[in-house]
Amino acid sequence: MPVSRKNKRRCPISARAVLEKADIPALLVTNLVNLRYLSGLTLSAGYGLVSPGGITLFLDDRYLETGRHAAYAGLSVQPIKLFERYVSRLKGCAAESDSLTVAALQKLQEKLPDVRFLPSVGAIEYWRRSKSADELRRVRKACRMTKKMLRQVPGMLRAGVTEKEIAWNLTLLAHEYGADSMAFDTIVGFGTNTALPHHRPTDRVLAAGDLVQIDVGVVYQDYCSDYSRVFFTAAPTVDQKKAYTSLLKAKREVTARIRPGVTVGSLDAHARKILARDGYEKEFCHALGHGVGLEIHEGVVLSTRMAETPLLPGEVITIEPGLYFPGKWGMRVEDTEVVPFSR
Repeated sequence: MPVSRKNKRRCPISARAVLEKADIPALLVTNLVNLRYLSGLTLSAGYGLVSPGGITLFLDDRYLETGRHAAYAGLSVQPIKLFERYVSRLKGCAAESDSLTVAALQKLQEKLPDVRFLPSVGAIEYWRRSKSADELRRVRKACRMTKKMLRQVPGMLRAGVTEKEIAWNLTLLAHEYGADSMAFDTIVGFGTNTALPHHRPTDRVLAAGDLVQIDVGVVYQDYCSDYSRVFFTAAPTVDQKKAYTSLLKAKREVTARIRPGVTVGSLDAHARKILARDGYEKEFCHALGHGVGLEIHEGVVLSTRMAETPLLPGEVITIEPGLYFPGKWGMRVEDTEVVPFSR
């Protein structure tokens, strides 16, 4: 019997598109983030089945009623006890091999011996890369909140404040501005701690002249943002000013090159070329950026790991060149960017 859905949004992709792109007969979805993408629900358990008949969500009693009323329009929501009956009708079914355990797969094969299960990677993740207008609206809202938070930082940099206090104050602001949560553990570093790209905030007290590095993002309606900023508590030294200028130049030039079809490797290489020209050949020790969406790291990595991967229209990425001098200081500038829909 059809169920009236409170959620009027529809799944961003069709079953047919997923199956044709991945060249598979059907897909068992077990990755919880992919289930959220397909259904609009945040779950701790459940199965999704993408088949020629559409997308079906199988939920236990904890989520069944919520799913029937709150899942995206167009999805079929069924009790988990019917899962095996639906899958048994298939001759072949791909499974997300990077999220389904070997033990779980063995149990499925024992219960469904006539179904041939095939390994699959990235069938849903590919579609998550290119965001819909509604997804981009949520990303942009998260970005506006984050930038508003960062504008409050100079007023927090008072004598005696600690890294932990700055991080906590940013969390309070995020909730005040309407964020659902933080996208990741906020990075706040003072002085020599800024030389550690993934530094965790400590009880270190801000000292006069300390360089301050902050990396922060929020989640709004499931979608993330990610920004990094450098703050000076005194006039920058000659070396700091040179490094900061070089980073801004690299970020500006790379951002101007963002368009559909450009490879992530070429963007990473261009940033490194600019930094090397200024004398920084070894101080940039991480990727230029990464994809952002339902997860703070998803889709592409802007590095040689995925060098020939072209950007997609509507993809959301970060551009975050950084320079680090161990035992001294470091700095990173980062924005979340949207790949335009046209060249």
